[in-house]
Amino acid sequence: QVQLVESGGGLVQPGGSLRLSCAASGSIFSIYAMGWYRQVPRQQRELVAAFTSGGSPNYADSVKGRFTISRGNAKNMVYLQMNRLKPEDTAVYYCNVDLTDHRRLWGQGTQVTVSS
Repeated sequence: QVQLVESGGGLVQPGGSLRLSCAASGSIFSIYAMGWYRQVPRQQRELVAAFTSGGSPNYADSVKGRFTISRGNAKNMVYLQMNRLKPEDTAVYYCNVDLTDHRRLWGQGTQVTVSS
């Protein structure tokens, strides 16, 4: 069973940076894609960035040019480098794994707060 461990969330001032990490353990060979979603109160969870092995990363329009998703060399890690953060980036960020059998797994979420 694949499990996800997230880290890197916190409080940062506007214009600052954070790096989120998600470590997948278990059957990493069953992973089709890894990515990040975020959710704010009273809104649906939305895609921030996703990485598919052998494919191009996908980004929400609101984060293009500021966020970068990447995968570790061992491909059991996925990162989200967030630069030039804005208050509207404040949300709970969730690591997501899509398995080759079409199951979707989620981390517990990490709070990112951008505020002065």
